[in-house]
Amino acid sequence: MRKGSVIISAPWSGSGKTTVGMGIMAALCEAGLSVQPFKTGPDFIDPQYHRKITGRISRNLDGWMMKPDGVHKTYARGCAGADICVVEGAMGLMDGIGKGGIRGSTAEIAKLLGIPVVLVIDARGMAGSAAAVLKGFEGIDPDVNIAGVIFNRVGSERHAAMLKAAVKRYCGARVIGAVPREEGLEMPSRHLGLTTDIDGILTPEFIRRLRDTVNKHVDIGALVKIASTAKEADTPRGIKTAGPKASALAVAMDEAFCFYYQDNLDELESLGIEIVPFSPLKDGGLPENISGIYFGGGYPEMYARGLALNDFVMRDVREAARAALPIYAECGGLMYLSEGITDMEGVFHPMAGLIPARTKMLHRRKALGYREVTITGNTLFPKGATARGHEFHYSEPGPMGRGARCVYKLNNAFGEEAFEGYAAGNILASYVHLHFLSNRRFAQSFADKIKQIKTPFRRA
Repeated sequence: MRKGSVIISAPWSGSGKTTVGMGIMAALCEAGLSVQPFKTGPDFIDPQYHRKITGRISRNLDGWMMKPDGVHKTYARGCAGADICVVEGAMGLMDGIGKGGIRGSTAEIAKLLGIPVVLVIDARGMAGSAAAVLKGFEGIDPDVNIAGVIFNRVGSERHAAMLKAAVKRYCGARVIGAVPREEGLEMPSRHLGLTTDIDGILTPEFIRRLRDTVNKHVDIGALVKIASTAKEADTPRGIKTAGPKASALAVAMDEAFCFYYQDNLDELESLGIEIVPFSPLKDGGLPENISGIYFGGGYPEMYARGLALNDFVMRDVREAARAALPIYAECGGLMYLSEGITDMEGVFHPMAGLIPARTKMLHRRKALGYREVTITGNTLFPKGATARGHEFHYSEPGPMGRGARCVYKLNNAFGEEAFEGYAAGNILASYVHLHFLSNRRFAQSFADKIKQIKTPFRRA
């Protein structure tokens, strides 16, 4: 019997909700529960940590990018077969898009799905003031159920007692944990956020330390009781199980390419597309009998030398392009399909050369934020159709040469307009990570293009 769901959030970024949340997931798994993880917002990295700890695919929940129906669909998909669901929030609880609204925030997800919130508050330098912070969050929107609080980076037992006394006097939420400051449990960062689990950060020893810290300082029984008050997951119409596979899609999945919305792959599978993972970094070529290729984002710039040296895969990708197989690339995938990447040290690494431009890493962030994309030309997706996604990168393309056309009109969350998305034959590449649940016509169109290939790729 499912024991419910809980959201682990915080007043602001940097409070420690990722490490506390991962420790909670590890503790629940040790207790013998099947834990389904989720992440609010568009982040790709935290879900990889979640999966390594729980053994289950972590899914994104985003009220702006996916829209409410998509959120319900993804939540129902994930809940199936799980004993308890743990949702890690993004940024601060109330931080959304636009002018002070909660659209796209963790609070929106809490309200939409009826999930109680446990707030992780960094208690450094605070005693009674921590209750004021919590009281403010409790009062700003009564439809967001803040049921518990975990204080993080607590200095001593006396400090913990002061925090608990203040909350008991002024607030409605229950203190279920006081985690002390502990060296070595902070997650290192990288230019796109946290590092990926592939870097070996989440070693068995590190996970054990997270789990033991939470078991010692957080009342897991109280957390499960809070989770039991969550609303039961709906079963919205439109969830399809993967049917018979008509065609195969090669999906780049390795250290260099690891950023995908799981729902995009699920939607394609439900439309009869077989997902075939491959490694542009390590494999000796593309998988055979495929009818399309999907390159997600990741860190191709950090593996640029290895990617450039693996001409076996690049040669096959070029041959697939000549055979007019549909090829879709997002962010890091665009960089791979470009003429080459100039890394942070200024070294140029030649790439597939299917997009007539070079890409260059910058020392400052180039773009960050939600995007609404309207298709302006004939491409893999329907002309005139609109979908939503997210953009976050430190690279930029150089001048686009002949042979590629711009087919995306972009609008950000503030209504500002730009043009992007590069099409060349059956190739479409963009810095925007689209979410197919924002418009299912995109998955349908891509699947149709894959199925139209009469002669799947085979190595000569």
